[in-house]
Formats: sequence, structure tokens, C-alpha cells
Amino acid sequence: MRYNKFKEPSQGGKKCSTYVIAIIILLCLISFLFSESIVTTLPSTHLLGVGRSIQSLSSNEIIGEPVNLTRDIEVVLQEQRRTINAEVLRNYTFPDEKLNFSDIDIRNLSPENNGTPIRSVIVATWRSGSTFLGDVLNSVPGNFYHYEPLLDHGIVQVRGPPLANNALNYISNLLNCNYTDMENYLLYGQDHNWLFTHNTRLWEKCLLYPHLCWNPQFLNKFCALFPFQSMKLVRLRLHLIEELLEDPKLGIRVLLVVRDPRGIMQSRKHRDWCPGQPDCWDPTLLCADLTADYSAAIRLKKKYPDRFRAVRYEDISLNPYKGAQSLLKFFGRHYGPNVKRYLDTHTKRNAGGVSSTFRNSRAAPFHWRSDLSHSEVLSIQRKCVTAMSVWGYVKAHNATHQKTLDPIKKNFILD
Repeated sequence: MRYNKFKEPSQGGKKCSTYVIAIIILLCLISFLFSESIVTTLPSTHLLGVGRSIQSLSSNEIIGEPVNLTRDIEVVLQEQRRTINAEVLRNYTFPDEKLNFSDIDIRNLSPENNGTPIRSVIVATWRSGSTFLGDVLNSVPGNFYHYEPLLDHGIVQVRGPPLANNALNYISNLLNCNYTDMENYLLYGQDHNWLFTHNTRLWEKCLLYPHLCWNPQFLNKFCALFPFQSMKLVRLRLHLIEELLEDPKLGIRVLLVVRDPRGIMQSRKHRDWCPGQPDCWDPTLLCADLTADYSAAIRLKKKYPDRFRAVRYEDISLNPYKGAQSLLKFFGRHYGPNVKRYLDTHTKRNAGGVSSTFRNSRAAPFHWRSDLSHSEVLSIQRKCVTAMSVWGYVKAHNATHQKTLDPIKKNFILD
């Protein structure tokens, strides 16, 4: 019959089939293990950001090789020490003026050497020119920049309790290079890298050693290398800063930067995070803060004449080179080629988006005259009578006057 053609396989044939199947299974297993090895050892810096994705890696393995935190930290510290020595220690000159910086040995300023760094703090509000001035300070070699340390507080102004205690603790910790108790700050930064990107000397190391970037042990030691520290604050009102001025161990110098409220509100219109947030969007609150800051500034100038100063953003913008020289002298910083190079590239043309610091500095403060309608200007002016008066800003009387007026009173002096 036909089915007799299909014979039962022989015993030898069964053994051969078993061997073939076993070999195939073994080859598949080897191929799988090899592919896993390749995946776990491929360089991954182009795939992982310097934020939370880095933190998800095993503590024992990153970018295909074992991590030795102690070794890597020491490598980075040695690199930065050499840079500071080359850029700062060999040729730094303090301003020759009455504030007695000229007799300071810069080698004794770093916390690593048990010194007290020269600490400079800028206080402002959103869209007041503080980013530009903060970057001017950071262009000085040997500076460690604490950029907006209260970012994780949200779009709020800290005017007193309950937020003030936590905010001042943040600021004090950072100025003392203490990141150990800054867990919320560091967690926020992992998802918002711009917390560190303005700190160019730190961010450079973050890109090269991403596993160190948010590590408190590393940050404590790295911060302590620098003879200069700067910080800009746009969420803390001025009267609260007095607690830090009173601390002799900090020895901070404070600059208050104010701007025409019409210019501030015009600039805030172009920020998607501002509309609907009362502390940012309501000109009544803005001008109440400007008025309160004026009262605090009068008091602080009398109490700390060598360590506090107030300036209008417009005055610096009209003559950025002279303004930068004056501010750096106040802060005990050298106006050198790095600062001039920054000003040369950031004050003569507009480039980038709304957050860019590349601006035609003489025109930037006054865009509100053409960008805001006269009804918008009148609404702001009605809510800001006192603030505009004490800070020396001129009202626009009608639409024609608005287009042509010089909105700042000349020779403003805080008194």
C-alpha cells in the first residue's frame, strides 16, 4: 500500500536529529548572550541626557565600564585646579579701589583652602536683565555660578514665611558649597538641566562626566575650588536678603537690578510660563514688589554702603561697557579680556529666541514703546504710579508720546 513508503526513522537518524537541535539551541543562546553584551557596552552618551536617565544606570556600571567615583572626582578636581591656576592665579588683578581687594591673595579665597570666596548676589525679578548681568559676572575666570537656585519653587515670589525659611536655607547651603542636604534641588535639576547649564565651568564637566553631575559628594568639592561665586535670584524679594548680609562668614555683596515695569510686562508677554501666574502676570503685584524693594534698598544702602548697590537695567544697557566696569569694581572682579569679549558678542546684535542674551543693548529695554498698545501702557501706569516715581521712570501721556519719549529720568541716585 502507498503508506508503506513512509518508514519508521532509524535509531541512528533519531540521534542525528537530536544533535542538530541541540547545536541550534546552543548557537541561539550564544548569539543572544553576545548581543546583550554589545548592547550593555555600547557608548551611550549620545543616547542619555545628563539628567535623570543617567541616574537610572546601575551604580556599579556606566557606559560599559565600572565606575570609580572617588577616582573620577579626583580626576575632575585636578583638571579644574590646573585650569584655575592657569586662568586666575597667575595673572589676576583686583580692582585698585577703596574696598581693599587689592591686598587679597587670591590663593586664599577658595573654600578648599579654608578661604572665603568673593560672593556676588544679583537680586531682580523675571525679565529684568538679570540673566545678562549674571553672565557678565560668570565671564570672569574662576567663577562658580549658582543660577536661579529657587527654580524648583515655581512661578512665585518669596516675600516672607512660610517660603522664606526654605529659600534662605537653599541660598546659604549653595553659597557654602553644601549640596548634601539639597535633595529636592538636585532632583529638580535632573529634569531641568538649565539649573546647571549657565554654570559653564560645572556644565563642561557634566557633559564629560555625566555620572558626577548631580552627585553631592562631587559638587561639594568642585564648588569649593573656586575663588569667586555668583548667584542671581528672581524669586526672592530684597528685604529677605538682609539676613544673608548680616552673616559675616558669607561676606556677600548684593546688587539689586530694577527695570521699567512696562518693559518687564512687555517681555513677560512672550513667555509661555507667565500668563495666568499671578506673581508674574499681575502688574499690581509687580509694582508692589518694586516699591517694597525701593524701601529695602534705602535701608540697606545706609546699613551696608560698601556691600549693597541698586541699578536700573536701562542705565547699564545704554552703556554696557561702562556699566560692567562699574559693577565688576563693586564686586571686586577684574574687567579683563574675557569680560570684554562677552560684551563684544552679546550687546551689538539680536540673535536667538526670547531667552537669548544676544541683544542690541541700547534698543532692548525700550521695545515696549512699540510692542504694547497705549491702553496696555495706561493700565500698567495706573497700577505702578509709586514704583515708577521712586525708580525714576517717565509716564507716557498719549500714543504719540509713547513712541518717542525717553522713559528714564537721567542721573538717577538712590536716596
